[in-house]
Amino acid sequence: MDLGRVGVWQYQLDQMPSARSKEVAAEIEELGYGAIWIPEMVGRESFVNSTLLLSGTGRIVVATGIAGIYSRDPLSANSALNTITEAFPERFLMGLGVSHQVMVEGIRGHDYTKPYSKMVAYLDGMDAGMYTASPPTTPTHRALAALGPRMLKLAADRTDGAHPYFIPVEHTAFAREQMGPDAKLYPEQAVVLETDATRAREIARTHMSTYLTLPNYTNNLRRFGFTDDDLADGGTDRLVDAIVAWGDEAAIAKRIAAHHAAGADHVCIQVLPAEPTKAPLDEWRRLAPALVG
Repeated sequence: MDLGRVGVWQYQLDQMPSARSKEVAAEIEELGYGAIWIPEMVGRESFVNSTLLLSGTGRIVVATGIAGIYSRDPLSANSALNTITEAFPERFLMGLGVSHQVMVEGIRGHDYTKPYSKMVAYLDGMDAGMYTASPPTTPTHRALAALGPRMLKLAADRTDGAHPYFIPVEHTAFAREQMGPDAKLYPEQAVVLETDATRAREIARTHMSTYLTLPNYTNNLRRFGFTDDDLADGGTDRLVDAIVAWGDEAAIAKRIAAHHAAGADHVCIQVLPAEPTKAPLDEWRRLAPALVG
């Protein structure tokens, strides 16, 4: 599967009718990006949405970033993986993750006591799952949302690789060391195409505010030397600048290159527009020549 060196991670296609989202996906493909990454929270169902976007495009890979394992049983996930791969060979990457306690227990009503063990059992269930429909003619592809050493190692051992989210470049080097040279590494990088530092960091802090309440992310940031002071009050400038790349096209390209130099195979950019629900079409168009041209 060829995801290219740079893809687009976004949630804004959920904010428009599905017919329009397919048109925008087709433009993202035409711009030269290698993959469209879609989240799964409380919007469109991720596997149905993947099929919609794949049906509106001809080359680009669609990846879930991520489909929560508490959202459906492993047999259903395995069926979806085979179904979509058969229909769109080498164009679907199923990113799986344990999500967060507030989502799993607070919204879905499941037990989040042992997320790592749950992931192991889930992969076992997928691998053992029966599937009697017409099989895909190409391999299926999975990746795990992974931050810490155990989940990174599991991603390398049981799937194509890892999709780390909300991380500094240093994590990419750490992940590559943990997983070895052969596993795929697909980090997300938030970006703001804005040269004014005050405005750029304001947009970045709005984006970061929810994530800084989630222990999975804050514990991971502490692993890389960030303190409680860095995490407080929307994050210090040092933390904001580590998580969100901002500036002109050259500055964004420099950060993406840093991830590749640290061991990434593919980097998915999450453009943070001034209006959060508005698809950043202008920014994707401006960045494409610098990142994929």
